[in-house]
Amino acid sequence: MMDNERLTLKAGSRLLLLLVVSNLFVCKSVASLPVCPNGVANCQVSLQDLFDRAVILSHYIHNLSSEMFNEFDKQYAQGKGFFTKTINSCHTSSLPTPDDKEQAQQTKHEDLLNLVLTVLRSWNDPLYHLVTEMRGLQEAPDTILSRAIEIEEQNKQLLEGMEKIVGQVQPGVKENEVYFVWPGLPSLQMADEDTRLFAFYNLLHCLRRDSNKIDNYLKLLKCRLIYNNNC
Repeated sequence: MMDNERLTLKAGSRLLLLLVVSNLFVCKSVASLPVCPNGVANCQVSLQDLFDRAVILSHYIHNLSSEMFNEFDKQYAQGKGFFTKTINSCHTSSLPTPDDKEQAQQTKHEDLLNLVLTVLRSWNDPLYHLVTEMRGLQEAPDTILSRAIEIEEQNKQLLEGMEKIVGQVQPGVKENEVYFVWPGLPSLQMADEDTRLFAFYNLLHCLRRDSNKIDNYLKLLKCRLIYNNNC
């Protein structure tokens, strides 16, 4: 009887180990998945493959940003009323975007592509400073910092892939270099703790918001341009 119990425990332990290792490989494969492996200039990837990789990356970034926001909220924002201050406080808030899925479906694909490019470019600077300033945040969990570092890197990969997608969908058209300037660095460096914590909270809130939009727009674009809306 005891031997059977030991065998059952060993089998269960091995199964748990396999699941953990499997999850690690999934995370690693997503994290190391450049949209254009040989760089934009030498990219020979098909449009469908480019969209496949872009959608995987955008979904990955949104998941990371949601996890990071939730962890920060739990660690630093409880009882401070930060959420009520975040209305229209994102540096990309003035960018006209579809309000819902129906409006997005009625938007020209050229406009959606340029919208995604603009939002991605608008996050290059904030993500760099988020990582830099978070290193000095008192008692910041390693998981929050590691997610911020990962998002910064994957945002660059996704932007590179989107530039290639736009080049294939609109060959010969000059790229849109528009982006929104982020004015929030001084707030991240404030001496007052609550002001500084709200600046981090607001930035993470906006990142989650914008990454969700990008994820949704890319899924819609993939359905429209690759599957002719049959999905």
